[in-house]
Amino acid sequence: MSVLLGCVADDFTGASDLASFLVESGMSTVQIIDVPASDQLLMDDVDAVVVALKSRTQPVSEAIKDSIAALEWLKAKGCQQFYFKYCSTFDSTTKGNIGPVVDAMLDNLGERYTIACPSLPVNGRTVFNGHLFVNGELLNESGMEFHPLTPMTDSNIVRVMAQQSQGKVSLIDHAVVEAGPEAIKEAMKTFSENSRYSVVDAVSNENLMAIAHASEDLKLITGGSGLSIGLADNYVKKGLFEKRYDSKALRPVEGGTVILSGSCSAMTRAQVAHYKEKNPSLKINPMELEHQSQTIEEAVNWYQSASLQGRIPVLIYATDEPENINKYKHVLGEQKASQLVEDFMYELANALSRRGVCRFIVAGGETSGSVVKALKVTSLKIGESIAPGVPVVQSTEAPYFLLALKSGNFGQVDFFDRAFQILDEI
Repeated sequence: MSVLLGCVADDFTGASDLASFLVESGMSTVQIIDVPASDQLLMDDVDAVVVALKSRTQPVSEAIKDSIAALEWLKAKGCQQFYFKYCSTFDSTTKGNIGPVVDAMLDNLGERYTIACPSLPVNGRTVFNGHLFVNGELLNESGMEFHPLTPMTDSNIVRVMAQQSQGKVSLIDHAVVEAGPEAIKEAMKTFSENSRYSVVDAVSNENLMAIAHASEDLKLITGGSGLSIGLADNYVKKGLFEKRYDSKALRPVEGGTVILSGSCSAMTRAQVAHYKEKNPSLKINPMELEHQSQTIEEAVNWYQSASLQGRIPVLIYATDEPENINKYKHVLGEQKASQLVEDFMYELANALSRRGVCRFIVAGGETSGSVVKALKVTSLKIGESIAPGVPVVQSTEAPYFLLALKSGNFGQVDFFDRAFQILDEI
């Protein structure tokens, strides 16, 4: 059976985010970690596949190479439409990676036009007159300007996309979107004659539904996860499948729980501060990692003592304030501080899993990627949502880990408590 929708996500939490919305919309969905081996087969009866990459912060050439490899694999599975998923805060730099990857995807598919729609109103991300807002604040005034890897200093997504990509970038504004799918489709047709991309305004789920319905004939769609909520309707309309909502059940597991946080976003900082008020926590410092004064063995021993052998969900975090992150970057170099934390989280997840930890609650895309790779997970089944865009997921092959992979700014202040409660009840 061929797959209807093939998706490429530029990080691991973003992939889970997209997969959760597809499942909520009635599509049976599987998330695959990295580009599978050529002989790997999909499970039967899957409507959508999300390939999770770690391309958001790779060098541009590597991001393009990995994204096209994922696209080629999805094409070989007979996908009828493709989706490139990036963060709803358009995490990127003036050089990429969003623009160059989409350029390469369009070329690979022989297409000349697509849209960019990062909006996710349920999590406070909206686009109006081409400017991206986060909870009512301009992107470049929302805290995203301090992101250690992809600082967003311009809220104008038309301008940002034009700096990164090849070809003209136009805007389908809110007035057109409010007029409904046919008006949006007509605007796409008009702009496709002299533009390669159209950024599309969206401030509500109703807007996203209209944009998704207008995109039924686009071979490639790009955006945050929000745009996916209306795609299932298109396939039903074409008689390609029937919606179903019975794919969320996950198997119970026995073992310990740990919370690992590498994100330094404003929401994750609040979540860490909230959780550690009443629960055991251990802070990881890149400077100490560099000088080997913090070690994996010490962290594992602390975990085993503080968690009473896994019965209390403890927090191990590198989450920090922007001024401290800047200090680490100044002393260690632009990328080294982040790499030290990623490597540490990889080794820590590996060590904890060998000691019976089977539930991992993880904050941050880079940290999630490190954890998933350390656990040697190749594909994930999507369970119920903890918060919008953050589902419980489970490895599809033994050992059966339960995971909650959270993008930095997603979730409520008490997200870690909520996540543990849901994972513990499975």
